[in-house]
Amino acid sequence: MNWDTLDKELTEIVEKRNQLAAMDYSDESYDDLEEALHDLEDDFNENYEDRLESEIEKIQNKIKSDTDILLPTAYIANAYKPLLPDANGVISYEVAGQQGVPVESEQFDKQDVRIVLIPNPARFVMLINGRQLKDLWRSR
Repeated sequence: MNWDTLDKELTEIVEKRNQLAAMDYSDESYDDLEEALHDLEDDFNENYEDRLESEIEKIQNKIKSDTDILLPTAYIANAYKPLLPDANGVISYEVAGQQGVPVESEQFDKQDVRIVLIPNPARFVMLINGRQLKDLWRSR
């Protein structure tokens, strides 16, 4: 698997989601941007579904959750906060709040636990009560 390509495609989706989150529905370009985003998401699922779903399954087994495993794009947040670029100019992101896919586990009784997919490097992160706490899987 080419992790650089995965990060590039995931970053493109994240940037478009951030653009949509900042727009009003009445904006003339909203529908075109949303359509372009859906095309990118379809391609992403087609290219990475098998690999990423197997990682999600491992994560859910580890945290003892029987929540349904969804398509990889379901784990992408609606909005990301960009961080400062690294020495190579690569921007990573963080997520907070009610983002990602909720999961149920007796290990985290009565807490809001979610899994979200973040690029650069691609990783599944656990959010508990809206706070990004732990990387559950990293591409590299």
